[in-house]
Amino acid sequence: MIPAARFAPAVAPPAEDPDVPVTRVAVVGTGAWWGLQHAQTFAARPDTRLVAVVGRDPGRTAARATPLGATPYVDLDEMLAAESPDLVSVCLPNEGHFAPTLRLIRAGVPLLVEKPLTFSTSEGRQLIAEARSRDLFLAINFNHRYARPVRMAAAAIAGGDLGDLVFASWRFGGERGTSAHPYANLIETQCHGFDMLEHLCGPIDSVAAQVTDDRATLAVALHFAAGAVGTLLGSYDSSYTYPGTHLLEVNGTAGRLLVEDTVRRYVFNRAGDETAQVWQAGYFNDTDRDFHATFDRYLDDLLPALRMGAAPPVPATAGLRALQLAEAVIRSAETGRREAVDHDEPVVTES
Repeated sequence: MIPAARFAPAVAPPAEDPDVPVTRVAVVGTGAWWGLQHAQTFAARPDTRLVAVVGRDPGRTAARATPLGATPYVDLDEMLAAESPDLVSVCLPNEGHFAPTLRLIRAGVPLLVEKPLTFSTSEGRQLIAEARSRDLFLAINFNHRYARPVRMAAAAIAGGDLGDLVFASWRFGGERGTSAHPYANLIETQCHGFDMLEHLCGPIDSVAAQVTDDRATLAVALHFAAGAVGTLLGSYDSSYTYPGTHLLEVNGTAGRLLVEDTVRRYVFNRAGDETAQVWQAGYFNDTDRDFHATFDRYLDDLLPALRMGAAPPVPATAGLRALQLAEAVIRSAETGRREAVDHDEPVVTES
């Protein structure tokens, strides 16, 4: 049975283990989405303590930090010297990840970074190389892997329930954000699709793309190294208010699975069987129906790995791999050709 997040809201936490030290965490960024989520989560968990919030605006930073019992800072180096955090969580605007992350890597502090890793593979490779040269813990928040339907999908595929995989499809669309990059949807949002498809189906070895004139909507044909084919459809010309804004399908010779809206529903059919097996959160199961609780479940894996000196459960190389695939899609869209994609970066397939 796949457990729910241990420390998510509305979940009674297990008895505290006095042998497990509390991890001191600083959050860099005061955004209203993941910056807020990271700060609130680290402040609420009994196994972590939010010691600092770093932002650019003194008033906004204090308004975020003070109610959560943390100290506000507008100078990153001052925060590191004063607090010596065990982990820094980087939650900055999507196009502003590279320079602060590089600065923190060079300071030698363990990091959890929000997606996308950067907006170019050259910058991503530099971050990975600098972290490796320091044997530094560097994780990325691909939290979709920790949704219960996705974990059920991974277990079904690993257990052979689908047989040989034949095709996979990912669809995800919503409103655009604030990034100016012409392929922002592809890089900062569909990175989840690239990561999920390779997490479940293995490496993608070629792509062929079609895009709208504004590049905010794209359709990509995929080929997997193991022989399956697939599609990825992503859009910033849609809306997150629509039911079914996200759909993941994986079809094999022995069965098919669907994941609806990441956390909403999981459906499995065996080939030739008209009766489906369906999971969806029960009446009192607020945790598994809550998208934000996937972050808590991810931390349930990440924090023990950090404390034990182990590798991150989702290393930043997964973010670099998503960038590698995105850049291949961009080349295909601009040349009209199918693009081969090598997979020299590790593809992480376990959580």
